[in-house]
Formats: sequence, C-alpha cells, structure tokens
Amino acid sequence: MLKESIKRIPYALAIGSIMYDILYTRSDVSYTLNVTSKSQSNLGSGHRIAVKNILKYLRRTKDLFLIYGGQELKICGYRDASFQSEKDDSKSQSGYAFTLNGGTASWKSSKQYTTVDSTTEAKYIAISEAATKAVCIRKFVAEPRMFPSISGPIILYCDNNGVIAQAKEPKSHERSNTCYGTTILIREIIDRNQVKIEKIPTYDNIADPFTKALFQEKHESHVNLFSLKHMNDWL
Repeated sequence: MLKESIKRIPYALAIGSIMYDILYTRSDVSYTLNVTSKSQSNLGSGHRIAVKNILKYLRRTKDLFLIYGGQELKICGYRDASFQSEKDDSKSQSGYAFTLNGGTASWKSSKQYTTVDSTTEAKYIAISEAATKAVCIRKFVAEPRMFPSISGPIILYCDNNGVIAQAKEPKSHERSNTCYGTTILIREIIDRNQVKIEKIPTYDNIADPFTKALFQEKHESHVNLFSLKHMNDWL
C-alpha cells in the first residue's frame, strides 16, 4: 500500500525542479540531489522524505544569492573525492568547483567511472576530471579576450599530498595502473602551463560538499565559501 502511494508522488518532477536550481545558483545541494536522483526506478519512503527535505531547505534559504566581487578577475579550481562511497559497487564520488572572483561559476558532483583501490587513486581521477574542465574554461575565457588578466595557468587546489606528488613526479605514476590513462593527460596539461596544482587545507576545500554529506555547521561554512549570501547581508 505504501509502495503504491509513493509511486503516485511526482518524484521525477521534484528532481527536475531541484536540478534547475543547481544548474544556475544552488551548488550547495548538488551532492544530495546526485544521490537521490539515482533511485527513481526503485523508490522507497526514505527517498521521498529526502527530496521533500531538499525542497524545504531550498524554500527556507530562498533569499540566498550567488555573489561575485573583487577588482581583478580570477578563476580558481577545487576538487575532491570520497573513496568507495557507493555501497552497491564500491565506486567513489568526485566533485569539483571553479570560482570566479570568489563566487562559484562551475561545479559538478558525480560517481566515478571505475572502481579504485585507494583514496589517492580516487582523488587522482577527480583531479583529472577537474583539470580537463579547467582547460575548457581557460579556452572559453581566453578566445574572446574576456579576461585579459587570466594569462597564466588556472590554479587547481588539492588537499592530498599523494595526488600532488603523482601529478608532478612521473616516476610515481608507475605504482598506479588504474590511473595510467589520466596520468599522461594531466602531465600534458601541466606541461602546457594550463593548470597548476597546489595544496590547500581540507577545511578550505570548497569541493568537499560535492563528495559527501556534511554536518550543518560545516555545510553552512561551505555555503559561505560558495559566496552564497543572504540578501540582507549584501544589500
């Protein structure tokens, strides 16, 4: 009886409505939607409650606006991964975010295409996805000379020392067969001076919410890092 009532709920319509918000401004619910949207063919009461909670959260925070500011136009990238977060197939979750003058301009939360054996490998795959996106962004802003101040590589921040070493030291690639294909790509991107990978503390990595659920205090902190501001705070 419960299952039949759940089937009558416009679950897909709710998912689509939330996705519309995510595409334009609400990066703060990307991971949650990514998880709930996978269950459209096998719904349970928990899925309905989860989507309802997302809608409640969006309604409660409808006065959040995505703000861009600053004098010099600057693009920065962040990436993260959650190792084997998928219980069904042990695959990891990737996430990246790019900011323009402090405000998030591009973001993504997605399941990785292959299963890996270590956190470093999961994060390396994530950084390869972010590096590829960085190349596209850099090409987009460079062609019409929209941002003349962006002449150097896009800084891509990473919170894992192993990944940074693997990207910068060719010899370290030999230990990872899974990442071999992405290794060559990242090396070429770095050698062409399109991307530069730098270390960042985990608590400053704004890609963290794209790979896992966070406690409320940490979630609110990252909402601020996304430059999602309440209307009364900036008017």
